[in-house]
Amino acid sequence: MPERRVGRPPAPRRAPAPRPVPRWVPLGGLVGRVRRAWDRPLTAYYVILGSSLLITVLGLVMVYSASVIRALQLSLPAAYFFRKQFVAALIGGGLMFAAARMPVRLHRALAYPLLVGSVFLMVLVQVPGIGIAVNGNQNWISFGGPFQLQPSEFGKLALVLWGADLLARKQDKRLLAQWKHMLVPLVPATFLLLGLIMLGGDMGTSIILGAILFGLLWLAGAPTRLFAGVLAGASLIGLLLIATSPNRMARLGCLGATVPGPDDQCWQAVHGIYALASGGLFGSGLGASVEKWGQLPEAHTDFIFAVTGEELGLAGTLSVLALFTLLGYAGIRVAGRTEQPFVRYAAGGVTTWITAQAVINVGAVLGLLPIAGVPLPLFSYGGSALLPTMFAIGLLIAFARDDPAARMALASRQKAAKRSASSKGPGDAPRGTVSGRPIFGRKWAARGAASDRVDRTEQEPRRWHTMRRRAAARSSGER
Repeated sequence: MPERRVGRPPAPRRAPAPRPVPRWVPLGGLVGRVRRAWDRPLTAYYVILGSSLLITVLGLVMVYSASVIRALQLSLPAAYFFRKQFVAALIGGGLMFAAARMPVRLHRALAYPLLVGSVFLMVLVQVPGIGIAVNGNQNWISFGGPFQLQPSEFGKLALVLWGADLLARKQDKRLLAQWKHMLVPLVPATFLLLGLIMLGGDMGTSIILGAILFGLLWLAGAPTRLFAGVLAGASLIGLLLIATSPNRMARLGCLGATVPGPDDQCWQAVHGIYALASGGLFGSGLGASVEKWGQLPEAHTDFIFAVTGEELGLAGTLSVLALFTLLGYAGIRVAGRTEQPFVRYAAGGVTTWITAQAVINVGAVLGLLPIAGVPLPLFSYGGSALLPTMFAIGLLIAFARDDPAARMALASRQKAAKRSASSKGPGDAPRGTVSGRPIFGRKWAARGAASDRVDRTEQEPRRWHTMRRRAAARSSGER
């Protein structure tokens, strides 16, 4: 018989331990924590909601600061423009909440009515007696008194919803592989909106609509030749429109200007640079801007970023840019992680709209791009621009909540909240506290424990005081 070997079994091999991050590596653990936090299902939801609300609140503060002098010059109350913007923000908040709670099918149902309504209002702008001109552009409708409406701002939202619904239906039918189905009727409808806007002379809004069109085509997977052809055609039309307008040529000539030039044609661009340059690192203080005292035109609308740089300095402007960067990156994440075509196209269109408009506005203030006359989204004064933008933010929030992983995370949080609420009694203190007070260190823990014993003594008076009376009676000899 073969001999059996008796002995200890071989020890199992242990997996190699992960290498610890060296202490000398700066922010080694912080980068990992940030990545893990960013990969959570609800991160995009919270980033979109938080960044948009912060931009809106900071915009309200800067609108009040930048518009006081202008209101006094017009013999109006100092808070006139701020009150109008605040009311618009409240209405926009309601629209954002409603859009965030709407199902996706209702968003798709709004696409065609919103497009038809926008086109109808843009046609009314060109009717004499109904449309009015502001700063040389006839793209407003007056409702009497101070209430005015710019239909082209709602045309951006209409193009996003209608274009996303159109491309999603064609993708379901596998028609996007053919170039004619990708372009028709998306490109002709966009050119119709562009034509109605250009009749009023609004070149800036036309550029934003063109950016939305290219964003939708890019997300739909347009071939490079097709994409380049549409881009070349749009660029050629834009160059012709600029070359045939002396005002647009003058704006193009103000790129990088440091002096107002002849006839002060670069006055606004130069004083925007002056405002940013005088702000320094932390600014001159909220409300202490000098350029808004009649030197800088449109201080509370198109050039509010310049006033922000003068009063809050480089720290304030970088904070605004960081918030827009977070908002844009979160929108890209929502568009990239969804499996629904409509959600991908709509989220990508909204993100393209907001980021392109922010880049054009900030680039004009910095002197890197021509002045296009577009407001900074969620930040500049203007209810017509704020309302559709906040509704679009509500779309992004709804899409972020509609993600399957986000729905599971929200459902698990609701179940956990219900379990904790059912397990707790009415007088239970929160976890990590003593009698509802947080514990910080040993001294406070001891004081809290002592006070907790006193609280329990006061909560149970009958049994405790009865035992004390019996003990006192026995010690004193009473029967």
